[in-house]
Amino acid sequence: MLASLIETCKLNAVEPQTYLADVLTRLVNHRPNSRIDELLPWSYAA
Repeated sequence: MLASLIETCKLNAVEPQTYLADVLTRLVNHRPNSRIDELLPWSYAA
């Protein structure tokens, strides 16, 4: 699953390490579930 996520990042021109660090930080800081789709690699804006 992690390999698939990393490859999806690459396909969408998102740097995987930065993406994962940012997404995990946002999740820990109680991001609302209604906005979780904003964190998907294809709609992610750093």
